[in-house]
Amino acid sequence: MADITRKETRELLAYFKPYCGRLAAALILAAANVAATLIAPILTGDAIDLIIAKGKVDFEGLKPILMIFAVTIAVTALTQYVMQLCLNKAAFGAVRGLRDDAFASLNRLPLAYIDSHPKGDIISRLISDIEQISDGLIMGFAQLFTGVITIFGTLGFMFYINVKIALIVMLLTPLSLFAARYISKNTFKFFREQTAVRGDLTSLVEEMTGNQKLVKAFAHERESEERFAELNGELQKTSVRAIFFSSLTNPVTRFVNGLVYAAVGIVGAFSVMSGSFTVGQLSCFLTYANQYTKPFNEISGVIAELQGALACAKRVLELINEPPEPSDEDCGVITHADGTLRAEDVCFSYNKDVPLIEGFDIDVKSGQRIAIVGPTGCGKTTFINLLMRFYDVDSGRIVLSGRELTETKRDSVRGTYGMVLQETWLKSGTVRENIAYGKPDADISEIVAAAKRAHCDGFIRRLEHGYDTELTEDGGMLSAGQKQLLCIARVMLSLPPMLILDEATSSIDTRTELLIQEAFGEMMEGRTSFIIAHRLSTVVNADRIIVMNAGKIVEQGTHKELMAKNGAYAELYNSQFEQ
Repeated sequence: MADITRKETRELLAYFKPYCGRLAAALILAAANVAATLIAPILTGDAIDLIIAKGKVDFEGLKPILMIFAVTIAVTALTQYVMQLCLNKAAFGAVRGLRDDAFASLNRLPLAYIDSHPKGDIISRLISDIEQISDGLIMGFAQLFTGVITIFGTLGFMFYINVKIALIVMLLTPLSLFAARYISKNTFKFFREQTAVRGDLTSLVEEMTGNQKLVKAFAHERESEERFAELNGELQKTSVRAIFFSSLTNPVTRFVNGLVYAAVGIVGAFSVMSGSFTVGQLSCFLTYANQYTKPFNEISGVIAELQGALACAKRVLELINEPPEPSDEDCGVITHADGTLRAEDVCFSYNKDVPLIEGFDIDVKSGQRIAIVGPTGCGKTTFINLLMRFYDVDSGRIVLSGRELTETKRDSVRGTYGMVLQETWLKSGTVRENIAYGKPDADISEIVAAAKRAHCDGFIRRLEHGYDTELTEDGGMLSAGQKQLLCIARVMLSLPPMLILDEATSSIDTRTELLIQEAFGEMMEGRTSFIIAHRLSTVVNADRIIVMNAGKIVEQGTHKELMAKNGAYAELYNSQFEQ
């Protein structure tokens, strides 16, 4: 991964464009804050000069100085508060826009990207990385605004008081800048490594927590702990390296600034002894010298945060800039889904070097029930992915209800199907909201009716709050079969023109499965349906059974016809029912 580019820097800064007013206000307030801060040393120096000796203090002269000093303290506090408020609103607003764009980009990305990237790494970019961007930018802006103005302001005051000593300060300062620049230049790569390892660690945690039952079932706790310890140790090493290297800037700049302060003190002391400088002026100058060098310490200290923020920003911008799915704005829509489908010489593979589906031809009439069977990995689910336009064909074409899929909007294609997968998915929300996911405006009577058809009304009513019971994204304490029944109820509520059932009853007990099959039978009347099943007893009544192997159709026909052929299907069927 290369360093952040100028293009990416411009893209990041573009998120602050709507907040230019707040940033300008913060800049003005920073100038006012620094001005109030820089007046204080002059007042202190004047006050020192009014304290001539023991018992000789000009109290009348001190009164107005103390009053002005009190006003400058109040102005400093107020401007600091309002400036920080403006910066926080600007930074958090920009980061909110960045997070919105990142999430919107995630929804626009092709499924191939999601399938080929660790989920935890994507989560890390959307949450941890963006959080670090906000922290780094808020600190960076606050320090840079006040720091730069302080440097130029104190320099101006020092030249006004004594040109010779001010030149000494200017000549020694570049040493601090060169040291800070050298260290910061080499810091980015360490923070880049840190964010990458953090993404891997998030992926592992997400994987382990999401599949904890399997981890325990296979007694894989020790291996997962070892892998976690390995990544955690790697994160520790990269973090220590990044933070240690970036932290060198502070002591280095402090050493140089100490030299500046000492030089000012020595030259100023000789000037006082020669009578060209008062003690009050020396005190004032030493304060300015300290204020002049302090921003260099602060800016060098914030470099670590900024470098970490930029490394995270690069990862987030990479996600935003990933090529989205090809636009389908110019595509048409399916105005009437008649249930017909035709695949002509379809070829597709996830990896172009490893062929999967080749020369696939099928002609489906309206209302037919098509069962697709075959050994694991033969391309059954891949064909369903093509029907839903999760992926587009490499060659050939698929025509749905008279329209070629690649010339039809994806939403229009997907709205034609109702889909129940072997892998269940529930969202955080109530049971009612989960069933109504495909039809949000459904009333409770429709939801209950769909649940009854899916034979899940009984267990739902036994839940603590019935249909208003809150579920987590993994279904909480629901069994795999209960979660699958809720997914079936979701499809039965939406009643789409066509159905795709991919091992839809794999987690359901035999008795309930028979009832569900009856409900599916009623729902499939007049609807074109595609059924993927490993249990061949569930597809014997299909209008056509397609047998796939190695991405090709090897047989097709009714159950009786295929059994009579005594070929691949008969072998599969008999292997399931032989004694």
